[in-house]
Amino acid sequence: MDLNNKGFVYLTKDRLHELETELNDLKIRGRKDIAEKIAEARAHGDLSENAEYDAAKHQQEQLEMRIGRYEEMLSRVKIIKADDMPNDKIYILHNVKLKDLKTKEEFCYKLVSPEEADLDQDKISVTSPIGKSLLGRKKNEEVEIHVPAGKIKYKIVDIFK
Repeated sequence: MDLNNKGFVYLTKDRLHELETELNDLKIRGRKDIAEKIAEARAHGDLSENAEYDAAKHQQEQLEMRIGRYEEMLSRVKIIKADDMPNDKIYILHNVKLKDLKTKEEFCYKLVSPEEADLDQDKISVTSPIGKSLLGRKKNEEVEIHVPAGKIKYKIVDIFK
């Protein structure tokens, strides 16, 4: 699977479903809520000096831009599955067990697309400094990663799906 094509947005099926649901909610509930705010602000009279109306119109613009970004992104989606990735090296959707060579602490990350990254769930983007440094590496390799706080050295303890 060629993940180097910069035009695609790579997502898992689950994340695609979440984004489609969110987009649908923005289109239906979000637009309805904004329309109600605009109607309420209009009822207050003179629109030229109506701050509520201006704020509601601004919210409408922001909502439509967000909907447009989602639609554009979703038009470029390619579904990826961990089973489609080889096992010989670290690829997107692989889980990686790392050992900090300084602290000896071990931890796991899952490498995901930028749209799926969530540090609270230990999902890091393949475009992050750590993600970029791990891609293509093999088990038992040591890697030095340049992060904003400096350099960190890890040993790749395990790679799994």
